[in-house]
Amino acid sequence: MLQPESSALHTACSELGLILSDDQATALLKYLALLQHWNAAYNLTAVRHPAAMLTQHLVDCLALVPPLLRQVGAGPVRILDVGSGGGLPGVVLAIMVAKWGVTCVDAVGKKTAFVRQAAGALDLVNLHAVHSRVENLRAPAFDVITVRAFGSLTATVSLTRKLIGLGPGACWLAMKGKRPDEEIAALPDDIDVFHVEQLVVPGLDAQRCLVWMRPAA
Repeated sequence: MLQPESSALHTACSELGLILSDDQATALLKYLALLQHWNAAYNLTAVRHPAAMLTQHLVDCLALVPPLLRQVGAGPVRILDVGSGGGLPGVVLAIMVAKWGVTCVDAVGKKTAFVRQAAGALDLVNLHAVHSRVENLRAPAFDVITVRAFGSLTATVSLTRKLIGLGPGACWLAMKGKRPDEEIAALPDDIDVFHVEQLVVPGLDAQRCLVWMRPAA
C-alpha cells in the first residue's frame, strides 16, 4: 500500500499529465523529506506541515514541468533557477528531466548549501547550486531562466538580462499567482511577453499562472 505522501504525489502527477517513474517518485519524496528535516536549521520555507509542503511546493513546481517540456523539449537545455531558496523549482526540474542542466542561484549561503546537499543525496549530476546575487553571477548564457516568488517581472529581466541566451528559444519563465497585468505593462519595450498560461495545481485552491518572456526580435 502506498504511503499517503506517495499516493498524493502519484495522483497529482496523473492529474498534471505527468508519467512518474519509480525512481522519480522516490527522489521527489526523498527531497520532500530533506526539506522537512533541514527546514528548521536552514529556514527553507515557512510551510511546516508535510502535506502542505507536498502541495504548495512539490506539486506547485511539478505543474511547471509539462509547459516547459512543450516549450523546450526533454533534450539538453541549460536552466537557471533564480532565487531558488531550497531548490524550488530547480530541484524538481532536475529530478523530472535528466537532460536538463539546472543551476540554482541564491544569495543565502545556507540555502545553496542545502541544494548541494540534496544534489548529492539524490545523485543528481545535472543539478548545481551557486551562492551569489544573480546580478553578480558569471556564467555562460542559459536557455531558460525561471523565477518563483522572486520579485517583479521588470526586476527579473533587469537582473538577469546578461544571462539569457541569444538563441530563438531562449526565454524567461516566471511563476506567478494571479495574472500580473500591471507588471506586464511595466516591462521594457524590448521584452516580449509571448504567452501567459493559466495553471491548475492539483490540491491548491489558489490562482497560478506562468508568464513567458523573451527578448523582442
